[in-house]
Amino acid sequence: MIPLAYLLIINAAGLLIMRADKRKAIAHQYRIPEVTLLLIAVCGGSIGCYWGMKIYRHKTKKPLFFIGIPVIISLQILISILFICFL
Repeated sequence: MIPLAYLLIINAAGLLIMRADKRKAIAHQYRIPEVTLLLIAVCGGSIGCYWGMKIYRHKTKKPLFFIGIPVIISLQILISILFICFL
C-alpha cells in the first residue's frame, strides 16, 4: 500500500514540476534545473515526467529527456520485474 501511494505522489510531482517548468519557460523566469527534473524521474516519477513532457510539450526536443525518460522508465520496469521474480 505504501509503495503505491509513494508512486502516485512522486508521479504527480513529476507531472506538476514539468508543468511548472514549462510555465516558467513561457514567462522567461528562473527555471527548474534539469537535474531536478531527472532526479524526480529516477526516484520513481518517470511516468509523471513523461506525461508532463507529452501534455505540456516540454523538453521534447532535448535528447536527455526524449531518450532519457523512456530509458529510465524501462530500467524501472526491469528492476521491478526482477525484484518481483526474485523476492
